Amino acid sequence: MKILFLTPQLPYPPQQGAALRNWGLLSGLADRHTVSLLSFLAPGQSPQPAPPLAAACARVETVPLPTRTISRRLRDLLLTRQPDMALRLGSPIFRRRLADWLAGERFDVVHVEGLEMTPYLGLLEAAHPRPFILFDNYNCEYLLQKRAFLTDLTHPLRWHGAAYSLVQWLRLRRYEAGVCRRADHVLAVSAADAAILRRLVPGVPLTVIPNGVDVAAYPLGLPPAPGMGTADLVFTGKMDFRPNVDAALWFVQRVLPLVRREVPQARLWVVGQQPHARLERLRADPAVVLTGWVEDTRPYLAGATVYVAPLRIGGGTRLKLLEAMAMERAVVATRLAAEGYPLTDGQELLLADDPASFAAAIVALLRDVNRRRELGRRARAFVESRYDWRVLTPLLDGVYVTR
Repeated sequence: MKILFLTPQLPYPPQQGAALRNWGLLSGLADRHTVSLLSFLAPGQSPQPAPPLAAACARVETVPLPTRTISRRLRDLLLTRQPDMALRLGSPIFRRRLADWLAGERFDVVHVEGLEMTPYLGLLEAAHPRPFILFDNYNCEYLLQKRAFLTDLTHPLRWHGAAYSLVQWLRLRRYEAGVCRRADHVLAVSAADAAILRRLVPGVPLTVIPNGVDVAAYPLGLPPAPGMGTADLVFTGKMDFRPNVDAALWFVQRVLPLVRREVPQARLWVVGQQPHARLERLRADPAVVLTGWVEDTRPYLAGATVYVAPLRIGGGTRLKLLEAMAMERAVVATRLAAEGYPLTDGQELLLADDPASFAAAIVALLRDVNRRRELGRRARAFVESRYDWRVLTPLLDGVYVTR
């Protein structure tokens, strides 16, 4: 079967959530199908595909990532009814390249990876012959904006953010429903997301393909990153992503002081590219290390005495959690951060939602190495049995049969 992937960024190297999922699906399918890729290229990236990507794909082509000025975004906000995500990756160059591909080659299936790529649905619908359109909705975006609105609403200094999220929530609800109706099949990342989408679009043809990881790519015994100590906490993610920014600030302001009252040497490592301006003030805190972009997050995961996922906003499922668990890290997370995974509090990780409980869970683990090891072993076994891509990607063959 010939499959075309449309992705918002090069899936390799897989260094953030969307790319991790895109690469997991693409590389897994390449073992059984002929896979091609049309993607956007970020500034500074090489147009020459990395060897693993070139080996997995019959054909790879990239288009420069479009830019939108703040003034353009404000104009679109005021003069259109489209959500911001539907306009973010609008590119005449990408449109022409996709049209050329569809005119010159027949694809059985086209994977539309994420809501940002859905402006190109019209080209797929008009193609002759028309391919089977699979929309991978790896974030329930309208729900994410609803939760962001409700969170920011409680903080007067963030009311401007709440206003933005309210508008996006209402627009995304309508737009996301329309996309699901136009696709031949929809993928959701969890049963919880699937239930939300079925309420939004009754009767939508939908399959749950969870987020996953290549467990073999997370070997045990890696040396920690330089400078890491024996009471270090780690949080990873793309650090201009609003839920991650909120999580880091909440943790540093509300949780970390409680932890350091009991364990003074405890530090938080915030590991991820493009730290938002709101995080800059954390650099002055000796208890916080803000790394920015790193080539490989695994040494930081290996050095985490406890991995923390203090998310209060978001949708879908968090790949960062699977990565930490695959490295046998003891994890403390909010229930929202663990949403979508059938995890048991006290079995594979510890769950806590308020600052005092979150801090107490961390302190208990910092003081109990055996408990950390036990949680870590169970966490890795959980990921190996349920969320390795070798287990997940064969499920897509059943979806293709519905064509």
